[in-house]
Amino acid sequence: MTCAMNKGKTIFSQIMSLIPERDFKACVDRYKGNYRSRNFSCKDQFLVMSYAQLTGRDSLRDIENCLSALSSKLYHCGISYAVPRNTLAKAN
Repeated sequence: MTCAMNKGKTIFSQIMSLIPERDFKACVDRYKGNYRSRNFSCKDQFLVMSYAQLTGRDSLRDIENCLSALSSKLYHCGISYAVPRNTLAKAN
C-alpha cells in the first residue's frame, strides 16, 4: 500500500478561492483599508482571521501558535508568513 501525496490545493485555499479577488480589492480600496500599512495587508489579515475562524482559535496567542506550527504549509494556504501576535493585535 502506497501513500498518495496531495497534489492539489489545500481545502483552505479552495475555500478562499471562492471569494472574488476583484470584489475584495474594491472593498479594500473603497474603505482605504491598506492606508499606512507596510507589511501586513488587508488580504493577509483576512486570510489569517479566516483561518483562525475555520480552525476554531480563541485568542491571538492561539492563532500565533497555530501559524507557527504550520509555518512550512502556510504558503500553500495563501498566507505569506507566520504573523506575530503583536502584528495581529495592531491590525485588529
